[in-house]
Amino acid sequence: MNKTLIPALAVVAALGGGGWWYMSQGQTPATVASAQTQGNLHQIHELDMPLGNPDAPVVVVEYSSLTCPHCATFNQGPFQQIKEEFIETDQILYLKREVYFDRYGLWAAMVARCGGEQRYHGMLELIYEQQRVWAGSNDPMEVANNLRRLGRQAGMNDTELNACLEDADKALELTEFYQANAEADNIRSTPTFMINGQQYSNMPLAEFQRVLNEHLDG
Repeated sequence: MNKTLIPALAVVAALGGGGWWYMSQGQTPATVASAQTQGNLHQIHELDMPLGNPDAPVVVVEYSSLTCPHCATFNQGPFQQIKEEFIETDQILYLKREVYFDRYGLWAAMVARCGGEQRYHGMLELIYEQQRVWAGSNDPMEVANNLRRLGRQAGMNDTELNACLEDADKALELTEFYQANAEADNIRSTPTFMINGQQYSNMPLAEFQRVLNEHLDG
């Protein structure tokens, strides 16, 4: 999915309990690392929700947009096998980083993060699974309500969800984080993967497995 990356988000206006965003150019802050992976080019940021082994010799960073159909296909298909073979066996560290091509993708990320790290990855699966439903409207209010519905399915209430969607500081922090990463890793389409600092575009499962095994054998 090739789109123009939106600039850093500057202001959030809350209307009727929903978050509505408009864009202006912002400054990109330096990335702050909370832990360094073992000799690799990528670090675990405080905004990351890491999967796998933080001391693994192979670090995969997935850049995906929550409104990108190819990202949904990857996450519902190849990623599930990669998780079983490489993440759950502690062979790799896997970082999912959101890319915001549009305001709907940002809203979805805000809802995914609303339940904290414990719910984040499950929310991503739900958001990708129902992407065509919740993102299929041109009406921003309907999209926001669809995302609230997904949040309620995950056990959150409207008070929590509204607070997350209207959190201007978090929205700014997230957009600055994604912009810094997108510029540093030259991300122009999704999904894109950085594997031990090398960039890879979307690829079939067999190719992904081959690349990971090459890095592990490296």
